[in-house]
Amino acid sequence: MSLFEKLSKKELKELLVKCWMTHDGAWFYNCSKELGINVANKLNKAAIKSLSMIEIQRIKKAMGFKTKEIQNFEQLKQIIDDAFSVLKGEFMNFSYTFPQQNQLHWVMKRCFANEGMKRIGVIDEYECGVLYRVCCWLDFLGVKYKIEPTIEKCLLLTQNSCSGVLTFYF
Repeated sequence: MSLFEKLSKKELKELLVKCWMTHDGAWFYNCSKELGINVANKLNKAAIKSLSMIEIQRIKKAMGFKTKEIQNFEQLKQIIDDAFSVLKGEFMNFSYTFPQQNQLHWVMKRCFANEGMKRIGVIDEYECGVLYRVCCWLDFLGVKYKIEPTIEKCLLLTQNSCSGVLTFYF
C-alpha cells in the first residue's frame, strides 16, 4: 500500500499544506538573502496576488460556482469556509468568525509566518502576506471591503496581537 493510500484526507491535506508553506518560506528566505528584504516583500506580494486569483477560481470551480463575482454575504461566507477547509493547515493556528452580517473577525494566535520571519532575521521589515492573500481573494471576487486595522508590517510585531475585522459591502 502506498503512502497516498495510507494517509487519511486530513493527514494528506496537512502534509501538502505544510510542504507548500515550506516551499513558500524557502522561496522568501532565498529572495531576501539574495535580493534584500524590500525586494523579497515586493516579489512575495506579486506572487501572492497571482496565486490567489488562480487559487480562489479553483475553489469556486470545485464548489460549482458559475459566476465570477459574489452576490451576497452568504455566498462569500461559503467560499471562505470552503477555501479554508482545504487550504488552512492546523499549524496555522488562526480562527475566524462571522460575528454579524457582512463581517469577518480573525484572530491569529501563533503565526507561522511571523515565526519563520523571526528565524531568518527579517521580522522587523516583513510585510504580512497571510492577510494579503485573503484580501487578494476578495479583490478578485469583486467584493468591496474594509480591513481594520490596516496591515503593512506584521501585527504581532507592531501591535503584539494579530486580530481584526473585515467588513464587506455588497
